[in-house]
Amino acid sequence: MRYRKIPSETIRRLPMYFRALVFLEKNQKDYISSSELAEFVHIKPPQIRKDFSYFGAFGTKGIGYDIKNLINEIQSILKLDSPQKAALIGAGKLGTALCLFPGFKAYGFEISAIFDKDPDKIGKKIGNTTIEDVATVDSLTQRNIKLAILAVPANTAQSTTAELVQAGITGILNLSPCYLDVPPDVKVVTIDIAMELGALPYYI
Repeated sequence: MRYRKIPSETIRRLPMYFRALVFLEKNQKDYISSSELAEFVHIKPPQIRKDFSYFGAFGTKGIGYDIKNLINEIQSILKLDSPQKAALIGAGKLGTALCLFPGFKAYGFEISAIFDKDPDKIGKKIGNTTIEDVATVDSLTQRNIKLAILAVPANTAQSTTAELVQAGITGILNLSPCYLDVPPDVKVVTIDIAMELGALPYYI
């Protein structure tokens, strides 16, 4: 199911709720109110209730939310209830660190393909995954991979993105410091660490 009229900010908050709920479940908590969850994620209770209301009535008045059930609901909404394969483009220091980052598993993500243009890296492994030549990125079409993590220099980001779209990629996590021009049916989330860091000195 697609929730086309759901605000983007609501979708971006769902993984935050999911992470908090998984932590609470591991600490043997069965139910939680919107006020308790609000204290945990630092979001006001009315906003939490509004976010959940877009998808159904998950809570019970006077009892709160069944944590296990809410985890399952969020997994279903975000399509995390089945393994999600992703391709990493760029096996530099950042790309390597991402491949070895254990946090992806909590959300059901698996980096199952790695591409780079450096001949010295092609054929080597990061973990259990062999680095492939980025010139063969069109092979993703036959591999049921719809997500990509882009960790390449800015001067090659757009051309690489075009190749990914041609190969059937519909979701891109962009770690390159540039804007990507993509078709309307391709979703791009950009994280520029340097830019985010650049705002911090203003506050200190």
